[in-house]
Amino acid sequence: MTQNDMGIGILGTGKYLPEKIMTNHDLEKMVDTSDEWIRTRTGISERRILDKEKATSFMATQAGKKAIEDAGLKPKDIDLIIVSTVTPDMAFPSTACLVQDNLECENAAAYDLEAACSGFLYGLSMAYSQIYAGLCKHVLLIGAETLSRITDWNDRNTCVLFGDGAGAAVIGEVPKGKGILAIDLGADGKGGKHLTQPAGGSLIPATIESVNNRMHYIRMEGNEVFKFAVRTMAESSLKVLDKAGIDIKDIDFLVPHQANIRIIDASRKKLKLPEDKVIINLNKYGNMSSASIPVALEEALNEGRIKENDNLILVGFGGGLTWGSCLIKWHK
Repeated sequence: MTQNDMGIGILGTGKYLPEKIMTNHDLEKMVDTSDEWIRTRTGISERRILDKEKATSFMATQAGKKAIEDAGLKPKDIDLIIVSTVTPDMAFPSTACLVQDNLECENAAAYDLEAACSGFLYGLSMAYSQIYAGLCKHVLLIGAETLSRITDWNDRNTCVLFGDGAGAAVIGEVPKGKGILAIDLGADGKGGKHLTQPAGGSLIPATIESVNNRMHYIRMEGNEVFKFAVRTMAESSLKVLDKAGIDIKDIDFLVPHQANIRIIDASRKKLKLPEDKVIINLNKYGNMSSASIPVALEEALNEGRIKENDNLILVGFGGGLTWGSCLIKWHK
C-alpha cells in the first residue's frame, strides 16, 4: 500500500492482569471507608495488584506477546515498541527497552511515553505518524501501570481508585477507509498541580524527608480533576467526530478511560449516547491509567461486542493535565 490508498489501524490486541484481587472489603480493613461508599462514588468493586517481585515490564511483556500473536506476526516483524507508563521499572533504561529484550524484538526501536492516563491515545498518535511517514510497518503500543507502588494506602480518597494491569495493541496497515479516522490530543499544563507525584524526579529527589512526607505517592485534587475530565472527554470526542465528518448517531461504542463511573456517565450524557454503547469494566479493575483503554477494548473484542466496521471513540484524560481521543472504524 502507498500513503494514498492505505489505512492505519489495530491489527491485534492483548492484555495482562495480575492474579491478586483487592476488594473494597479488603480496603475497609486498611482505611476508613466502606464498600458502599466506594461503589456509589466510583463504580469500583475490586482492582488487581501485582506481585511484589514483579514490575511493569513483566506485565507489558505479557500483554505485548499476546498482541503480536493476535496480529499473526512474529517478534522480528515489530519495528517500534512504545510503552506508555508513569510507573517504569526504573528511570533508565526505558521499560520499552526491557520489553524489547524480553520479547526478542530484535528489529525494533523502543522508547517510553509519559502522558499519564492519556498515554495510550498519545501512543496511538505516535504509532500512526510513524507508519504514515513510512518509518515503520508494525508498531507495538503498550499501556502498562503498577500504580499500587505509588498509591498511598493511608489516603482513603485515592487508594480506592487505582489498580495494576497492562494492555497492548499492534498498529499497522489496514484497507483504505478503515482503522484510525481521526485523532485529537491536548494538554493544559496549568492544571498539572491537580494530579501529581511530587517527589522522585530532579525537582525533589528521594530523601529521608521526602519519603517521610509521603511525597512519592499520587496526590489528587478530585473535584478539579472531575470537572476537567467531564469537559475534555466530551469536547475531544466531538472534535474527532467533526474531523472525520461522522455524526454521533453513527458511533457504535465509546471506549473511555476507566477512572470513575460518574465521569463516564457525565461524559456519555453530554454526548447523548445510550448506556449500552459505552464499554465499562472499571468495576473489576479500577483506574489502571494508560492500561485502562486497551484492556477495555480487548475485553469488548473477546466478548464479541465489537464487530467489523463498527465506529469506536477511544477517549481519555490524565495527569499533565492531558486529554485525547481517537475515532476508529474497526477492521481486523
